[in-house]
Amino acid sequence: MPAPIVRSSLALRQISLFAGLDDDCLNRIAAACEWRHVDAKKPVFTRSSTGSDVFFLLTGRVRITTYSASGREVSFRDYQPGEHFGDLSAIDGQMRSADVVALESSQLAGLGAADFMALMAREPLIARRMLQHLTGLVRQLTDRVLELSTLSVQTRLHVELLRLAHAAGVLADGSARIEPAPPHSALASKISTNREQVAREISALTKSGLLRKQGQRTLCVTCVQDLQELVLA
Repeated sequence: MPAPIVRSSLALRQISLFAGLDDDCLNRIAAACEWRHVDAKKPVFTRSSTGSDVFFLLTGRVRITTYSASGREVSFRDYQPGEHFGDLSAIDGQMRSADVVALESSQLAGLGAADFMALMAREPLIARRMLQHLTGLVRQLTDRVLELSTLSVQTRLHVELLRLAHAAGVLADGSARIEPAPPHSALASKISTNREQVAREISALTKSGLLRKQGQRTLCVTCVQDLQELVLA
């Protein structure tokens, strides 16, 4: 049984977009939200969905992904508690641009497009943060297009592992522990290749000592600086 959702402003305090808002504002947002639970491996919405709610992730983890005409999965990124998604459709009124699937049992609060747009008009701080968020998306997509256009599969994997290592945090000894360790299929979908090629490259990095598995859930980058040098080579 999933834990009950706390339908109050208390659950929204962890959402980074809402940081610093007063209690009255958070209470209004909480009252306007639709609260829902999504089981692991179930979609939050699909690219063909017509809804335009903005979702705030309270617990769990979701992945933004889509599929090519040939059926190959292309993943963009994973979202953690405190983040939001779905804002593009709320802003432009168009269909969803990607699929979102729950990687773990997740709890979300959804705010309708009209309420979300009214919130941005009423709260300049939210509007400014949204501009920064959208600018960040453009920069990320620009970097990704450049990577896919100019880097080899091997280097793209190194870049993705380096990104995950920095997101996990570099430890005092220069290592990083990526947890949970991403499946080869997930890495392949992020760097536009196949699982077999990822498996070969991971095996090579493991034999060189740069990667080490720790149990079933953790992938250790033994020296983040060495991985950085591989990317720059």
